[in-house]
Amino acid sequence: MTAPSRTVPAPPPVLQLTVVPTPQPPGEVRPVLHLVRPGRPLPLPALPPGPRPSAASSALAHDEFGPVPTGRAELPPAGAAARRLVTTALEALAGRRPLAQVQPLTSTGVYAALSAGRRPQWCTEGNAPVVIGPVRVCEPVDGVAEVSAVAHRAGRAHAVAARIEGVDGRWRCTALQIG
Repeated sequence: MTAPSRTVPAPPPVLQLTVVPTPQPPGEVRPVLHLVRPGRPLPLPALPPGPRPSAASSALAHDEFGPVPTGRAELPPAGAAARRLVTTALEALAGRRPLAQVQPLTSTGVYAALSAGRRPQWCTEGNAPVVIGPVRVCEPVDGVAEVSAVAHRAGRAHAVAARIEGVDGRWRCTALQIG
């Protein structure tokens, strides 16, 4: 008698891992991953574009160095600050007051541009006074105001436009254009 034959099952196939790169669009920006260490604070996220953060959310910024955005409720009237800025800047460009008096009213970039020595020709010619017409202020976002005015000198009119932002409890000019 012969014993029934047993079939031995075939061994399972050996699995192999093949790494296939995933197709990525060219120039894709991958998010930066930050490692978190125990006892270290998490990095603060960047603010999205749009309205300025409210005073309640800017409490985190008081722990950091640098300028702190200020909301409209904590700022003086924008009209008075705008008129002072336009008057001071035009008188400084005309040579009637020192340019250093403009520095507390402007950002470092605006002050550097004013002190570069490029003055509009109408500001430097003659000795007629600069007369500033009504200063118009529009506040599109909390803590930001856009200013426009017309300056008259020697029978000609010239446009002035500026952007002032609330920083550290006061208005500061971040953009200035004199035509």
